[in-house]
Amino acid sequence: MKKVITYGTFDLLHNGHINILKRAKDLGDHLTVAISTDEFNAIKNKKAYHSYENRKFILEAIRYVDKVIPENTWEQKIQDVIDNEIDIFVMGDDWEGKFDFLKEYCEVVYLPRTVGISTTKIKKDLLKVKNG
Repeated sequence: MKKVITYGTFDLLHNGHINILKRAKDLGDHLTVAISTDEFNAIKNKKAYHSYENRKFILEAIRYVDKVIPENTWEQKIQDVIDNEIDIFVMGDDWEGKFDFLKEYCEVVYLPRTVGISTTKIKKDLLKVKNG
């Protein structure tokens, strides 16, 4: 069985999220998704609309996702790869090169982002609607 892992906040779920989850799952048989906890997002100066528990619940309902784990620190990735017997680490290509240190432990794949959509864009668009 080929196991794949990806990481993210996965807030305000959109087609870009679904695309990366589907493409990540297509690379193997089992997809683990590590989602940033609320505490870790605070360290990164990010604020998610949905709580960690809600984001976890939503991701667990997606057919491409087999397992959801918390992301608590930047440094946990090597241990996650080892503990979950991961074969392929997947991230969006906006992170290209940032996780090459994992190549010692698994294959690293950077997938193209879905053009025209992001959680940041959705938040900006919602502010425009609100402020009218």
